[in-house]
Amino acid sequence: MKETVVSISILVITFAFGFSNLWAGDSEIRKEPGDNVRYELPLIKAPETGPVEDAVPEDEPLIEPVEVVTEAEPQPESEEVIAKVGPPVVLSSPPEPPKPIKIDILTQAAELMDKKDLQNFKQALELCMDAVKKDPDSFKANWMAAKACRLYGMETQELELSDWEDTCELYGKKGMAFGEKAIQLNPEKVDGHYWYGANVGIYADSVSILTALKEGLKDKTQDSFEASYKINKYYYKAAPIAALGRFWHILPWPLSDKDDSMKYYREFQKTEFFGVSDTIEVNVFFAELLMEKNKTKNEAKAMLEWVPQISDNKYWNKKAKALLDDI
Repeated sequence: MKETVVSISILVITFAFGFSNLWAGDSEIRKEPGDNVRYELPLIKAPETGPVEDAVPEDEPLIEPVEVVTEAEPQPESEEVIAKVGPPVVLSSPPEPPKPIKIDILTQAAELMDKKDLQNFKQALELCMDAVKKDPDSFKANWMAAKACRLYGMETQELELSDWEDTCELYGKKGMAFGEKAIQLNPEKVDGHYWYGANVGIYADSVSILTALKEGLKDKTQDSFEASYKINKYYYKAAPIAALGRFWHILPWPLSDKDDSMKYYREFQKTEFFGVSDTIEVNVFFAELLMEKNKTKNEAKAMLEWVPQISDNKYWNKKAKALLDDI
């Protein structure tokens, strides 16, 4: 009898658990639509027949609520944090703005001379002379000063300024001094030699060739042009070749040598620098020589007629027209 009661109790408890779970999980059963009251079945208790093995005590809930506890992740020690993050990043200070580039005064002078124009030549001359004052033994400063003297003096002549003769005399002498100094500093370079002779040219234009010859400038000029021709005859648009052609032509007899002059002019004529605006004066000088012989007068005429077609230099165009009138 006792065993029968225990069996019935177990069946009742099992039925109660199953029915309770079914009731809790089915919303249609728990609550009818429109109802505000939740219907629950009364709890069926097992008869008090003594302790039953595996029975649930009545003072304990049928299903214990489970509390989910999220454990905080242990925070690493400060040393571990540093190890994970890595070494500290040191922020550098923002870069300084670029400083303006200082242009060498001789570079400025060269740029001004390339631009031409009287004021540019004058400013270039001042810069070069300032450079010589700062460094008297600078080869570059001296030969560039010689070049600036010649360009400035020749520009006053081409512009036919009222004082061009005084300017060419003054700066022709200064240019010769700078050129001579450059030759002393570096005789193996062409620059000093050529610009020395070129300054003799503007000096002679102002005081006359005879005066220049009396001052003993003939041999120095010849030496300077021949040295520049030997070192680099294509220097400054083959200027040493054209200079020797002009030198042997304008010397008074018996110093002149027209054959040598023709030889150098013909050599220049074969270069890429003949018949261009930058060397237009060579057309005029060469035509002067060609005019002296009947068999080359037509060539001289054609060369002079070519001048205004390739150059807008009023001075040399005027010279060419005057020679054409004489043919």
